[in-house]
Amino acid sequence: MHVLFLTDNFPPETNAPATRTHEHARRWVRAGHRVTVVTGAPNFPAGKLHHGWRNRWFAREELDGIQVIRVKTFISANRGTLLRTLDYLSFMVAGFLGALVPRRPDVVVATSPQFFTAVAGWAVAALRRKRFVFELRDLWPASIEAVGALRQSRCLRAMERVELFLYRRAWRIVAVTNAFRDDLIARGVDGSKIAVVTNGVDLDSYVPRDRDADTARRYGVEGRTVIGYLGTHGMAHALEKVLDAAEALRDRDDVHFLFVGDGAAKRELVTERERRGLDNVSFHAPVAKDAMPALWSLCDVALVHLKDTPVFETVIPSKIFEAMGSGRTILFAGPAGEASRILEDADCGLCVPAEDSAALAAAVRRLADDPAERSSLATNAHRAAPRYGRDALAARMLEVLGGGPLEAATETAPRASHIAAPVDPPPALPAPPQAPRRASGAPREPA
Repeated sequence: MHVLFLTDNFPPETNAPATRTHEHARRWVRAGHRVTVVTGAPNFPAGKLHHGWRNRWFAREELDGIQVIRVKTFISANRGTLLRTLDYLSFMVAGFLGALVPRRPDVVVATSPQFFTAVAGWAVAALRRKRFVFELRDLWPASIEAVGALRQSRCLRAMERVELFLYRRAWRIVAVTNAFRDDLIARGVDGSKIAVVTNGVDLDSYVPRDRDADTARRYGVEGRTVIGYLGTHGMAHALEKVLDAAEALRDRDDVHFLFVGDGAAKRELVTERERRGLDNVSFHAPVAKDAMPALWSLCDVALVHLKDTPVFETVIPSKIFEAMGSGRTILFAGPAGEASRILEDADCGLCVPAEDSAALAAAVRRLADDPAERSSLATNAHRAAPRYGRDALAARMLEVLGGGPLEAATETAPRASHIAAPVDPPPALPAPPQAPRRASGAPREPA
């Protein structure tokens, strides 16, 4: 089978869409299939061209057996709705043209978060008379409204109509959470064509390891209990509340908040950290994907932080799975929903309410003071990681696209209800879970 895949992000970018697409595609190639990825020049998350790259009109390369076509796009810093929209629209047009080049694809896949990529995928599939699969990574435009980037308007309503058009025209939809699937069904989309394949982790790369001494020295965290936030510093993450928690923990010289990554909010966060004089907080540039396991080894606690908005009840941040594979205790601060249920299933972390800096600070104190609890939660995290192994998830998605399963995929990770829902018929919803372990004083989820 020849899979033609359109994505706005691809390595050397290291965000979740880039990683997921690459890790799935290279497994499909290993299984004997052909994969062509159409993408742009790498510029995420800062909206600046990565060092050594050129924004060419058209370029070909090969990565792990994957044929990659890169097209020229308008590149803008990750600030400002208008410029980012122009960036997205430019990839929609250029990606559409680039996707006309590969010969004889069997299926066309396009991935969100931003659905302009999906518009290009649908148009290519329609023109070439191929099946179109929409990989749904975010409820867009609902998520950009949730972070305040766009308010209710005629423009937003028009985007919602396009969104529903794409869902209805897709041959199949691959959602990354059950909540996304439920949302689409509630809005009239045929549930029999929606599969759920969550994000996951490469179990060969992300394994428990002792703290890397050289990396700890380089980042200045020797002898500290490290609360690590590794990932995008965006509008969706409300990271200013983490600074509030760090300020409440000034008295704890043994605790350090380590931020590694970039994004729209980073400049303001760094400025605020300097204004407050928070010596227990440090910000660092993003690193290459192959350096991430060593960074996770620094973290006693993996921090996952989301803005307090109902839309984020439906998301599962991909860093949860990397933390599980690395055997790290997870501290989740966000709306109760899909992510908190995963932590509850595995009993591998604490949950506190979204944007509650006092509860976050209390949870950090608790974990810093109780190494035995941290160790127990970390052990549970690693034990749960095989449920989300990339081998099984890539095999499941390949089934959805119409190919055969990868060898030994089901031996790597058993399918759970929140990993891969069958396409036809739709599964029954699981029974409501009990609330996850929570920090002292934090309210429990409603029954």
